[in-house]
Amino acid sequence: MNVIVIMNDSFRRDHLGCYGNGWIHTPNLDRFAQESIVFDRAYIASYPTVPNRWDMNTGRYGFPYRGWQPLDRSDRTLAEILAGNRYTPALIYDTPMLGIDDFNYTRGYEAFTWVRGQHFDPYTSDLGASERLPAQAHKIFAPGRLRAYFRNTANRRHEQEHMVARTVSEAIEWLEGNNQLQRFMLWVDMWDPHEPFDPPWYDWDRYRDPAYSGDKIIYPTYGRPNYMTEEEHQSVRALYAGKVTLVDRWVGRLLEKIDQLGLGRNTMIVWTTDHGHLFGEHDLQGKPTGELGNLYEETSRIPLIVSHPDGLGAGQRVSGLVQPPDLVPSILDFLDVPIPDSVQGKSFWPLVTGEERSIHEAAFSARFSDVSITRAGEAQGLLPGEFLFDGSAPSRTVDAVTVTTDRWAYICSPADRPSELYDLAVDPRQAQNVAAEHPEVADELRGKALEFLKQHGASAERLRPYTEGGDKTPIPRSTKLWGFRDDQGLWVTFIDKGQAEQCVGWEAPGPRRTLEETNFGTVLDDSPRNLVRIGAFYWAEDLL
Repeated sequence: MNVIVIMNDSFRRDHLGCYGNGWIHTPNLDRFAQESIVFDRAYIASYPTVPNRWDMNTGRYGFPYRGWQPLDRSDRTLAEILAGNRYTPALIYDTPMLGIDDFNYTRGYEAFTWVRGQHFDPYTSDLGASERLPAQAHKIFAPGRLRAYFRNTANRRHEQEHMVARTVSEAIEWLEGNNQLQRFMLWVDMWDPHEPFDPPWYDWDRYRDPAYSGDKIIYPTYGRPNYMTEEEHQSVRALYAGKVTLVDRWVGRLLEKIDQLGLGRNTMIVWTTDHGHLFGEHDLQGKPTGELGNLYEETSRIPLIVSHPDGLGAGQRVSGLVQPPDLVPSILDFLDVPIPDSVQGKSFWPLVTGEERSIHEAAFSARFSDVSITRAGEAQGLLPGEFLFDGSAPSRTVDAVTVTTDRWAYICSPADRPSELYDLAVDPRQAQNVAAEHPEVADELRGKALEFLKQHGASAERLRPYTEGGDKTPIPRSTKLWGFRDDQGLWVTFIDKGQAEQCVGWEAPGPRRTLEETNFGTVLDDSPRNLVRIGAFYWAEDLL
């Protein structure tokens, strides 16, 4: 028996037809779902990209005590377990951080191929590519990081040169060349449809307003989204939808090749993602952190589709809660390989066979919050007392933990911030916070969140914000800001003067901006919805 894991990053569950979407073209994954097991209640654990890969590779929950960091020497990975049981594990990936800066996620694989050139991968030394932005710089999350993307894509002319196409092509070649193997696991890890949202023009045209001629915002700034007009929001959603369709087309080619080679007869196939993405829901864009980092359904609830070679569960929808740490024991269970005691996840096969109605009472989802000041944080313009975690995602405060049960979703915030409770049975879009109406439910789920953190290695320092608060410091009214009025008349301001100067210095569409010096009190009094950039965009009122 064999296993093929197909991973696409940042793929929203509700953008697939098999999960109820009606406007995005995903025929290949929808067809795969019809012949497979569809898990309706899969939720992320550690968030986002690298922490998720740790959970998926070790079968453990990382967010209580570790964040965006390399594999530790003591970690035992799925690839290592399988290699020790006479399986051949192979990895094909373009997700850049798995290979950059010694993150070690290739460890344990007998062979791996890094398909170079994804986004910020320093792949090419041709520095002559245009650096003109396709949108005004303040609307782009990290304009400087797009330099590598422009270089890597400067000569791209055809669809097969897009990263998802190149990585799938490598996977197809590997399968054709290694079809004689009898015991293998192939892990195909792709960053698409993650930003930059830059699909072929015809995939964008499928969804966009043909009359739209504004900024092409391929990597929208995280945080509060009112720096975009409604037309720009629609264009961003269309760009993402186009990339989803591109991904579906190429994943379909990989699934077709698996079928052509007859591997479906003896191979378990898993397709999933690491998290979703916000497109204005809950007044949020992207993957912001801290007090803007609440994990709602759009981000935390993910697609998971599994095909068993014997047809077990084909066409079945499973309603029990499952999480990424469950993948390791489920694969080992399928292969009849002993599950190490270190694994914290649970095999999902009893849910498929009907032996169990649930394997988890609740799902726990969070981003690790490193409550230490770092030089990296100071270099990114964070205020004294702020801290950095999660790679390049700066934040002012600790993130909440989301607890999801069959009925409820509870956002467990630090003690000095309001928590939120949603009744998913009647409010799946989480529009009505009912924590005040159901305090007993909120208290019970808060207790579960704190107990989960304790049981899974959280330190006293990690727990303190949830029991004592005190991690959020209001910005003084006298704090200097630098910024400008945008096309909508909003103040767009920066707490770091250097970042503000960089923003107005880019060659980009729209008017040339002139910076003005102001202060937080002036910006707040002008409008509580004016924007302040501290890593992400905050409303001025968020910073009180």
